[in-house]
Amino acid sequence: MNTTKSHIQTKQISLRLIYIFLLTLLFSDAMAQSFTLTGRVLDEEENPVELATVSCPKQGKATMTNLRGNFTLELSSADSVVVRFSMIGYKTKERVLRRPRGRQNLHITLYEGGTMLDDVMVTEKKRQTTNTQELDLSDTKMGPSASGNAVEDLIQQQAGVSTHSELSSQYNVRGGNFDENVVYINNVEVYRPFLVRSGQQEGLSIINGDMVDGVAFSTGGFEARYGDKMSSALSITYRRPKKTEAAISASFLGGSAYVGIGNKKFSWTNGIRYKTTKALLKTFDTNGEYDPKFIDYQTFLTYTPNQRWSIDFIGDISQSKYNFYPTDRETTFGTLNNVKAFQVFFDGQEKDVFRTYFGALTVKRNIGPKTALSLIGSAFHTKEQETYDIQGQYWLTQTETQQNMGVGTYMEYARNYLTANVVSTKFMLEHKTARHSIETALTMKWEDIKDYSREYEMRDSSGYIMPHTGDALYMIYTLAARNELNARRTEFYIQDTWRFNNNAETTFYTLNYGLRFANWSFNKESIISPRVTLAIVPAFNNNVTLRAAAGLYYQPPFFKEQKDTTTIDGVTNAILNNKIKSQRSIHFVGAFDYRFKLLDRPFKFTAEAYYKALSNLVPYSVNNLKITYNGINESSGHIMGLDLKLYGEFVPGTDSWITFSLMKTNMNYRGESIHMPTDQRYAVNLFFTDYFPGTTKWKMALKLSYADGLPFGPPHADNKRQNFRAPAYQRIDIGMSYRAYQRNNQESHRFSLKNIWLGLDCLNLLGHSNVNSYYWVTDVQNYQYAVPNYLTGRQLNAKVTVEF
Repeated sequence: MNTTKSHIQTKQISLRLIYIFLLTLLFSDAMAQSFTLTGRVLDEEENPVELATVSCPKQGKATMTNLRGNFTLELSSADSVVVRFSMIGYKTKERVLRRPRGRQNLHITLYEGGTMLDDVMVTEKKRQTTNTQELDLSDTKMGPSASGNAVEDLIQQQAGVSTHSELSSQYNVRGGNFDENVVYINNVEVYRPFLVRSGQQEGLSIINGDMVDGVAFSTGGFEARYGDKMSSALSITYRRPKKTEAAISASFLGGSAYVGIGNKKFSWTNGIRYKTTKALLKTFDTNGEYDPKFIDYQTFLTYTPNQRWSIDFIGDISQSKYNFYPTDRETTFGTLNNVKAFQVFFDGQEKDVFRTYFGALTVKRNIGPKTALSLIGSAFHTKEQETYDIQGQYWLTQTETQQNMGVGTYMEYARNYLTANVVSTKFMLEHKTARHSIETALTMKWEDIKDYSREYEMRDSSGYIMPHTGDALYMIYTLAARNELNARRTEFYIQDTWRFNNNAETTFYTLNYGLRFANWSFNKESIISPRVTLAIVPAFNNNVTLRAAAGLYYQPPFFKEQKDTTTIDGVTNAILNNKIKSQRSIHFVGAFDYRFKLLDRPFKFTAEAYYKALSNLVPYSVNNLKITYNGINESSGHIMGLDLKLYGEFVPGTDSWITFSLMKTNMNYRGESIHMPTDQRYAVNLFFTDYFPGTTKWKMALKLSYADGLPFGPPHADNKRQNFRAPAYQRIDIGMSYRAYQRNNQESHRFSLKNIWLGLDCLNLLGHSNVNSYYWVTDVQNYQYAVPNYLTGRQLNAKVTVEF
């Protein structure tokens, strides 16, 4: 019995040992099936890539890099484990780990770029952590355009931005006027002609779309690095090709040619453009001989002899000529039951010439891998002439009864000449650390402007207005000005972008804060502008970005704002007001960005609410593109609104977007509360692109704009009389493009023909008559009528583009 019992106990002990051994094997095997992956993600310049996604799709696990590019991820082992590294704006990289155990460490380098769908580049958009968004110019490259200015066409389609003339490159941003937008090319502020008063005069924008590499745009709450304007900032970066490339395009509205060459040390781009809007202007109500000719040449040269030094030069020569010989005009206006006809026969002509020259030289010294010092010198010169003598004999008729309501003659005369020189020198210092990007600059500007203006307008309405007596000649408006300005501006700014996260490293913050200082010798005024922006990527959803911005924005007066144009009894003697002060705007912006996928395609939704408190405003009136200030700080006000934008691949492989804006303006002027001249209460913009099913050779682009009309009133009148509102601006442009030739991928390593695109655009598809401005006439009973000046009608435009 004892022997049997002992045998049973021995057997039980053996079974327990075997059981324990098996559990140990299972436990150790389970331990072996999991491992810890750590590492760091850098870009090609060995800077940490923050917020990069590190994932193992098969295991459904993912994490994000911190602000130093480091990451940690727990994964299960297998024969092979595929780990994916991705980041917006970089090429996705994958690594395969063979039977990983314990702790694995990887150092990954990501390179800029995206994925290719045939010849269409598809990339995610960089996360926006400031109030400046990066736009992709290729989105609208093949789209229809009446102005031919690619960058401004893209800007005008953004939320909060509007234009009421398809012929112009100028735009309004959140209730501001055309003069409240600052534009930079490669860190140099650029200027436009001063005397332009209509889109048909304007010609080419200074920005050559063929040479553009990057577009950064802010509708408010922008950083201290951008100059002293109250509404928006646009920063353009010109491209530096690393190999030979070229493009030629031609259409009924003009043409352009571009060529760029480059290697590791040297690059040189050249662009020439020609534009004529004769075909478009023939759709105006006013008949006559239109002769607009616009041409410009730009060059951008860079030389980098070594890692320490680089030299850049930008040059631009531009000439705009606009000659016009009107013959007659017939315009019908009014309501369905009350239609009036305005008929005019003209005599006279208009001759305008705008010549501008611009150059900038940048010398940059890299003091180590994280610090750079730049010296930037620039010069701008413009010589402008606007002259016209036009007489019109008009008849105003009630069409239903053929009653002659008024017969009269008017004459418009102008001799306006302006010469301006602006020279600047800028010292800029940049320094980067793991969490900070610090930038500071000191700029000195010298301005020399000479202006001579003489204008008058006479109107004789069938004896109601007698333009002359035996002793004097009476006009409804006269202007005389002879001014000269020599002044110096001193500008300084410093800003820092600080990226940090909480202790758990799950919520990411980007804080941009800075200070800007400016002094103008003409009125001896000094201003200080603090600005701050905070962006948060919350832990609960890495696809969400919350942004808030606030800042004090001054706009020191330039030549146009300081001209006191107070009119007394129809007579204006414009003089420079040396007591004028800077206009001021306090911005408050709150924003929400959400990135998501729908039908496995990327989208981004953005909502921004804003409020601008305005003071020291200089009241002004707008007629077409001409802004006339009264030269005195005598009003205040506010602007508030909401901008919404949905951007993404509405169609796979191509980007589209839709925007919706609401806005309300108010100005306190001489004891009354009135709307500002830019009070556009609502606006909708749509840009939609599509390919024909099964092919990328056929591409369609559609642009739609629907915007509220602006307030208006009699010309040369007080702002209080702007009691009317123009009809809504409605326009649809559509373009079809066909790729007649595409280079084989095997030929991509050498310079050769790349693409041939043939296009046909229908501008103003619905033929809607949009109103740009009004001409006021008076009948024999002293009633005034606002006769609308309509913009361009429906027009076809054929074009061809050849890329190398």
